[in-house]
Amino acid sequence: MFDTNVLVSALLLPDSKPRQALDLVLRKGKILLSFAALAELYEVLSRKQFRRYVDEEDIRNFLAALTREAQWVDVVVPITACRDPKDNKFLELAVSGHATHIVTGDSDLLALNPFRGIPILPPRSFLELPLPPGSRT
Repeated sequence: MFDTNVLVSALLLPDSKPRQALDLVLRKGKILLSFAALAELYEVLSRKQFRRYVDEEDIRNFLAALTREAQWVDVVVPITACRDPKDNKFLELAVSGHATHIVTGDSDLLALNPFRGIPILPPRSFLELPLPPGSRT
């Protein structure tokens, strides 16, 4: 499971570790998405500050590729464990979707590593792990 900051970095920085991590999962595993996570990603990418880096078409294409490749998860487990309540949606997605990893640069999420047996890693550390086929990230 990728949080918003990693996905934004993956779009804005095509040679970055976040992009490499996303590409790896798209090739070898499954990316997990929920409607709440996608809504936040769209809201963040729609901010004016990103328009100097990507245009609306880039955003649409990125979101279309993500939604096409994603495994959609109905969140069934409410969680309130994170210091930042806005990040609980990612824990809910990971637990409900039986994620094998949570990939984030967010210190509030990283502080919970591991969460209910799910490793929480920054992209660089995630890339150092072997990714078994069928991983749900």
